[in-house]
Amino acid sequence: MAINRALPDLRPVPDLKDLSSPIALFLDLDGVLAPIMPRPEMVVPESALTHRLTALQTALSGRLAILSGRTLSDIDRICEGAVTAVAGVHGLELRHTDGSVRRDNPTHVQDVFEEAFALAARHRRLMVENKALAIAIHYRHAPELQEEVRRFAAEQARLHGLSVQSGHFVEEIRPKGRTKGDALSDFMSLPPFAGAVPVVLGDDLTDEHAFAAAEDWGGVSIRVTPDGPTQARYYLSGPDAVSDWLDDFLNAVETQV
Repeated sequence: MAINRALPDLRPVPDLKDLSSPIALFLDLDGVLAPIMPRPEMVVPESALTHRLTALQTALSGRLAILSGRTLSDIDRICEGAVTAVAGVHGLELRHTDGSVRRDNPTHVQDVFEEAFALAARHRRLMVENKALAIAIHYRHAPELQEEVRRFAAEQARLHGLSVQSGHFVEEIRPKGRTKGDALSDFMSLPPFAGAVPVVLGDDLTDEHAFAAAEDWGGVSIRVTPDGPTQARYYLSGPDAVSDWLDDFLNAVETQV
């Protein structure tokens, strides 16, 4: 996966009428549908977001999915269950449109928790998030600890046969294997997504696999608030721009129906 397209090479999102139809829409949550907050639990349901997602789910005949690092239950909390197709923990758990759920085996992940908790006890501004399938160490309030957190995560992953997923001020220790790109491909291989053109919006390193997968499926990749090299081809400036674009998208889709 080449992550080598710099900001000057990114283009504004193409005119909606130029996008092939039918379209399947894949959306990250934090930094895309909602602003990034100091703590994950500070992101709360918003009626405007719930209404927008509900309308998109209907207009796209179910071809709408959330791809997030959060757990399924946390995504449902924030989105108030408006979206059925959801990939949580960066693809380690996945719920299809028929409601069936697949979860990866979290073998050895919990072996890391006590060590991570001890690290956070030494550095009070760190926050450890136990996702059951992964352990996330947030250092947003202690950016000077980035290298120590990265070394810790790499060593724990090596000791327990796990992998590390880096993100915005977070290192996540998780099982090897599945990514958001795998989740997108899983959705695209089954109804109602099969045969559609995937359009994916993301803002983080964890979304790069989804950008690559969308391109492989002949789709459109959009980086939100781009701040470095990316696999995406297009950009939006932030969550407010995403909201406006989604409203325009919804109007265009409803006009086509």
